[in-house]
Amino acid sequence: MFVSRALILVFSVCCVWSCGGSGEKKAGRDARPVPVVAVPAVVATLPFVVKAVGNVEPMATVSVKPRVDGAITAQLVKDGAQVAKGDPLFRLDPRPFDLAIREGQAKLARDKALLVKAEADLTRYATLKSKDVVAQEQYDQTLSQAKTLEGTIRLDEASLDRARLDLEYADIRAPIAGRVGTVMLTVGNVLKAGDDRIMCVINQISPIFIAFSLPERYLPAIQAKNRQGALTVTAVPAGEDDSRPVTANLASIDNAVDSKTGSIRLKAIAENADHKLWPGQFVRVGLTLSTLADVMVIPTQAVMDGLKGPYVYVVKKDGRVDARQITPGPIIDARTVVEKGLSPGEMVVTDGQVRLAPGLKAAIKPASEAKTAPTAEQADAKAAQ
Repeated sequence: MFVSRALILVFSVCCVWSCGGSGEKKAGRDARPVPVVAVPAVVATLPFVVKAVGNVEPMATVSVKPRVDGAITAQLVKDGAQVAKGDPLFRLDPRPFDLAIREGQAKLARDKALLVKAEADLTRYATLKSKDVVAQEQYDQTLSQAKTLEGTIRLDEASLDRARLDLEYADIRAPIAGRVGTVMLTVGNVLKAGDDRIMCVINQISPIFIAFSLPERYLPAIQAKNRQGALTVTAVPAGEDDSRPVTANLASIDNAVDSKTGSIRLKAIAENADHKLWPGQFVRVGLTLSTLADVMVIPTQAVMDGLKGPYVYVVKKDGRVDARQITPGPIIDARTVVEKGLSPGEMVVTDGQVRLAPGLKAAIKPASEAKTAPTAEQADAKAAQ
């Protein structure tokens, strides 16, 4: 019985000592300021830029096809070549068209000779008719032959012009200026007019379109700003730095809102003289709608979501923190406009909010030390030592 009482007494002493130690550690932890990074709320003037993902489209695209029958005798363009309007691309065998021109010239010469004879006969029969030597029917027949030959000559001239045009079509030229894609038909292929096969595709890439979509809620602002003058659009190709965007001007607003997505499609035109943009490429697009003057801004990472809405932790002059409800406005880059809830110069916490609670003390660290600030577990372990 004595041994049992002794064991119970020892166990009770250990429990009291253990609880007392934990309480001291907890009190020590609560007394220590929580290391945080905080920055002041500032008043600034910011451009209100709406951002989206867009894609690059050629200003014009042409699928080159033959307009006459023939075999390709010369390929004058290579894959990826930059061509001007009118540059030769392919040449078809011209001999059939040369023969058609010679045949047309011969027919025209023959019918002109027949017309000369018919006009002479008509003059002679007109004289004889006035003397009642020939019948009216014979005169009318001669007149009809002359008129028919006149029509035949006009038909011959049209056929000859057509043959000459076909000879021009035998030299296939670039209908627009642009860049040639893959050449899909080469020397030796026999083609027909309107062939389904495409010889090559030319895309006009300077200037070039940037197409993108924005939520319909921005449509009134876009229309109002567009009436005042050209809207500026910036585009950054995927994988490139935002510091050197391509500048473009808004060119068109689609005539209907997409009812499935609730968005409006827009197009901008960029000069693209350096060919930085390429058809089919995805780009990050920014459309400047207005300038927000003298607005309160804080880093977006300072804004927390709570049961009552967005809030931030504010470090007061005595070092204690307060959870402040705010009314956020637009997010521009990495900064959030605060419409209500803050005053200029108040310090808002941007890193370390997880360990904070209203009323706790905070120790503001420089942003450079945020990555090396100890975690709660590390701080407790160090205190226990």
